[in-house]
Amino acid sequence: MSNIVVIGTQWGDEGKGKVVDLLARKAGMVVRFQGGNNAGHTMVVDGELFISHIIPSGILHPEKVCLIGNGVVVDPAVLIQEMQQLRARGISVSPRNLMISENAHVIMPYHKSIDHGSERLKGDKKLGTTGRGIGPCYEDKVTRRGIRFCDLIDPEVFEEKLSIILPEKNFYLKDFLKSEAVDQESILREYLPYADTLRPHVANISLILSRAVKAEDHILFEGAQGTHLDIDHGTYPYVTSSNTVAGNACCGAGIGPTRIHGVIGMVKAYTTRVGRGPFPTELHDEIGERIQQKGAEFGATTGRRRRCGWLDTVVVRNAARLNSLTGIAITKLDVLTGLKTVKICTAYRYKEDRLTEFPTALKVLEECEPIYEDLPGWSDDITAIQDVDDLPKNARAYVKRVEELVETQVQIISVGPGRKQTVVLQDPFDRPKP
Repeated sequence: MSNIVVIGTQWGDEGKGKVVDLLARKAGMVVRFQGGNNAGHTMVVDGELFISHIIPSGILHPEKVCLIGNGVVVDPAVLIQEMQQLRARGISVSPRNLMISENAHVIMPYHKSIDHGSERLKGDKKLGTTGRGIGPCYEDKVTRRGIRFCDLIDPEVFEEKLSIILPEKNFYLKDFLKSEAVDQESILREYLPYADTLRPHVANISLILSRAVKAEDHILFEGAQGTHLDIDHGTYPYVTSSNTVAGNACCGAGIGPTRIHGVIGMVKAYTTRVGRGPFPTELHDEIGERIQQKGAEFGATTGRRRRCGWLDTVVVRNAARLNSLTGIAITKLDVLTGLKTVKICTAYRYKEDRLTEFPTALKVLEECEPIYEDLPGWSDDITAIQDVDDLPKNARAYVKRVEELVETQVQIISVGPGRKQTVVLQDPFDRPKP
């Protein structure tokens, strides 16, 4: 039995959905432990595209149990829509294979109104949030004013909590954000049917996980976004509202740290970022444009164009330390095919200093210049390769150099979007024998 966490090492969009879908074949359970529908995981199965926003990527395997942990904030309308869309495409979704933590917090209409109003007031200094109400929902959670799923499915408790919080929210919306107030009756008319639909799916996820551990099932924990969008360890304030690092798999699912046996860090073969925030290796030339177009770098949730740049191993090394990575998965290696030279950032130049560790201060990071190492590129098509030895010599050298710079073993290489376009060097579920 092995329990594995899959996290992003950069600024998200590293291809976690594909690898979770791949690893889910051996897992009994797949658990989402943080974030909300501000993240999107893309999977391609037999040429068919699937995008999930809240439901774990393991849902494409009908025999697997998918769990939404207490660390996730859930918009019930979006969740139900996603369930319906999957069913319409022949994917089984029922209380037998999808459960939601009774402690997970519910995104309410006023959260989305506050999100939009707050961004509007910031003007040019806006953070670039998705406007889905994620941050305001986490705010209410921390200030102990949130509504959980156990509250939502109890009509009396739900109405009571709503009557307490709404006067404050409407005051803030009208008098500070200059936005429209929200009406309690309209919320009840909308949300009580959601509660009826989702009630059979609500459960004690921590208890379910405990039983799975005792039964020695493989458990796969699925992160959203990336390490450098972590609320504590990311490029604050240009971050998301939750902890995206592997340690939060325990808090966000209700499982102890001794039950985690490995952490796989997703590393895109180059670097991308959506929205605002510093990005030392960002390319503003034809190569950046080429990578963006060939990699189809548009957000799965928002459709926003992703900024593109060379691989930054200062960023990835920082993630390796923060997450105690036991292995990495390199994705989109095929996108670099055709480039005569590929560059890897190995350090930063800050004024007269050479920095090999990721700086915390935003002002410092914004003034850092990347120090590159040039490697020869390759031109052979690699999208059908199944064995690492069949990769072009220069592609193997690139992978090896990443492994050396990050000081973490490469276990998986993705050479295309399809489920089968994957080279597995080592199965992450295979634990070394003592």
